[in-house]
Amino acid sequence: MSVEEHIQQAMREGKFKDLPGKGQPLRLDENPLEDPEWRLAYHILRSSGFTLPWIELRQEIEEEIQAARAVLKLAWAWRTESLALENPPQQVEAEWKQACQTFSQAVAQVNKRIVEYNLQAPNERLQCLKINAGREIAAIMEIEE
Repeated sequence: MSVEEHIQQAMREGKFKDLPGKGQPLRLDENPLEDPEWRLAYHILRSSGFTLPWIELRQEIEEEIQAARAVLKLAWAWRTESLALENPPQQVEAEWKQACQTFSQAVAQVNKRIVEYNLQAPNERLQCLKINAGREIAAIMEIEE
């Protein structure tokens, strides 16, 4: 089992629910990885609302995947409701299949951006794992059933 799968299993089991500091803001005043000679420059940029390009890219990636997940959840809810209303199952399943394909295409684009981000991230600990579209689809189907 991969590290990601262990983390997901622990989350499902609720092992992260009562961690100390939950609900408190992170203290990100200083970056231990930044060059001390550039610390003042980074501070001025952060105070002015600027950030490093790789950080902006990660934020964009996270927003894109959340948007894609939201659309897929809506499609699954529509599918469930349509089947309950006894709409033609072949048509409903065709629409669901199209939604899954659209989601998979969106994930493929996000994964390309993740590779780009991983090349820019200054440390491998800051890198992102690629998204597995099949697992995402299966997870939505399990949650909603």
